[in-house]
Amino acid sequence: MDLTEGTIREKNDRAKRMMLWFGIISLLMSFAGLTSAVLVSRTREDWLHDVQIPSAFVISCVIIIASSLTFILAKRALKQEKRSVTTLLLLVTFALGIAFIVSQFKGFSQIIADGFNFTGPTSNVTMSFIYVIAFAHILHVVAGLISLLVVIYNHFKQKYTANEMLGMQLSATFWHFIDILWLFLFLFLSYVM
Repeated sequence: MDLTEGTIREKNDRAKRMMLWFGIISLLMSFAGLTSAVLVSRTREDWLHDVQIPSAFVISCVIIIASSLTFILAKRALKQEKRSVTTLLLLVTFALGIAFIVSQFKGFSQIIADGFNFTGPTSNVTMSFIYVIAFAHILHVVAGLISLLVVIYNHFKQKYTANEMLGMQLSATFWHFIDILWLFLFLFLSYVM
């Protein structure tokens, strides 16, 4: 199908999907740069090896997987025209997103309790990378939460139907991307530490 074919609405929908994918690709490139910097820095003499990833980061993996599942179920409920179930699942997804961020900050607290700060005399390049990568991801989760708030608002306004749910689909795609990204980052950090 030619990208110039279709109604104005179809063209706008394609443009919105394309913009989302351009954004996702640019985020992938940013995190690829960060992970490449970790791989290069791993050869430094002051790099810490055998570092334990905070247990709160493990818990956040479970939370983020659960949030993806609830978002999938919310979309499925909307397709079945179960509006109240959709509402509940969207709110649970939002709550899980907040719980993920709280868990991440608990992980930061665990790192500090182990004696490593982001800056200052107790800082270390290894831990600084953990802070930067996790915090950069948290910022993207916040963007996902804002997107989810827009979806919840539009859902309450009954903008979405079983056949018209582009906004929810775009938000879900971004949400699943940041979920998969965290799982990759967690596994990557677990491997290089």
